[in-house]
Amino acid sequence: MIPKTAIVTGASRGIGRATVLALADEGFDIAAVALPDADRMAALGAAVVSAGRRFTPYALDLAQLDEHGPVLADIGREFGAIDCLVNNAGVSVARRGDLLEVTTESYDRCFGVNTRGTFFWTQAVARVMAAGGVRPGVHRSIVFVTSSNAVAATAERGEYCMSKTALSMAARLFAIRMARDGIGVYEVQPGLILTEMTEPVRAKYDALIAAGALVEPRWGRPEDVARVVRTMAAGLLPYTAGQDVRVDGGLLLTRF
Repeated sequence: MIPKTAIVTGASRGIGRATVLALADEGFDIAAVALPDADRMAALGAAVVSAGRRFTPYALDLAQLDEHGPVLADIGREFGAIDCLVNNAGVSVARRGDLLEVTTESYDRCFGVNTRGTFFWTQAVARVMAAGGVRPGVHRSIVFVTSSNAVAATAERGEYCMSKTALSMAARLFAIRMARDGIGVYEVQPGLILTEMTEPVRAKYDALIAAGALVEPRWGRPEDVARVVRTMAAGLLPYTAGQDVRVDGGLLLTRF
């Protein structure tokens, strides 16, 4: 098997953790990037190593652009070529509420991590991937994990919606630019996925699901998203570029 390496941001929990495990099962060694979370990273690393893959954790706040270079250099020294980047890290609003009461702090936090930080992290990683050239027998990819809120507006967390809409456009832009280097770029739009981020509003969405908001009437699982990311990373979506795939149980389907 050809050695392959994937970088996954926001790797310590939720969709990120499930993605790490799915990619390890696909044969990727893992550079796991997240805010400091030693216990969870240790448990995740043990699971990856037990699957026969390499695992190294890296502490990084994506909003701190000056930290990008040193972390990426460490990853390069440890793993060499980078074959897949999964941009999963993200933050939600400081609190849900009236759009007229959004604070600059919450707005800047959403854009600092979800949009600005992810854009410049992707730029840095993409440069390394492009410089590495084509790897025979290896599909190289960049996957952006955005949100249903990249499409559907929720006024109670407007700054989050705006940051994810901008990130969705970034996926398309990188798809255009990276095609010349043979790197596929994709977007995954999760819907109602049961994670620590959504747990505080579980009762609200339980009611909406019960009322028929979804075609498939259940919460999504992190593993549902991870399976789609794995498909993209494995190169099983030929002749696609910048594709957005909704993993939302039909939440955004237009229905009559």
